[in-house]
Amino acid sequence: MFQRADDPRARLIGEIISDLHLYSTHSQHIGDAFAAHNQLGHADLHALLLIMEAELAGRPITPGTLREELNFSSGAVTGVIDRLEAAGHVYRDRDIADRRKIFLRYADHGAAVAREFFRPLAGRTQNVMAEFSDEDLQRVHRFLTAIVGSMREHRDDLRTRG
Repeated sequence: MFQRADDPRARLIGEIISDLHLYSTHSQHIGDAFAAHNQLGHADLHALLLIMEAELAGRPITPGTLREELNFSSGAVTGVIDRLEAAGHVYRDRDIADRRKIFLRYADHGAAVAREFFRPLAGRTQNVMAEFSDEDLQRVHRFLTAIVGSMREHRDDLRTRG
């Protein structure tokens, strides 16, 4: 995204987009290191992140929803879940209201492994967050929520095309 140097807003937007690209790249490298350290494949890591985020949001994910999010076949997502479960990262939990429905939950063992691995990054992140006011953080959160929504829409458009 090359913008004219004499347009401050365009320059700032370009710098933000560049920062987002770098964040994504660094995040992927860190995730790859975690996956390698725990004998997980890329798809396993992606699934684990989706399961963790759903759990944190208070809306545990089902295998079917995970399949849709990963854009995998039923057999492939079952293999991912089986590997994550065997490694102690997740477990299957039946819905109390409908015993036929299965939720994927982030296991205590998996959470402990992730906490230990990501502890140094969490400390660095907390140090950065401490430099910003609550209002600043709310503004950043609103921005990132909108960017994530835009990326999801684009991902979904790409999937419908082919």
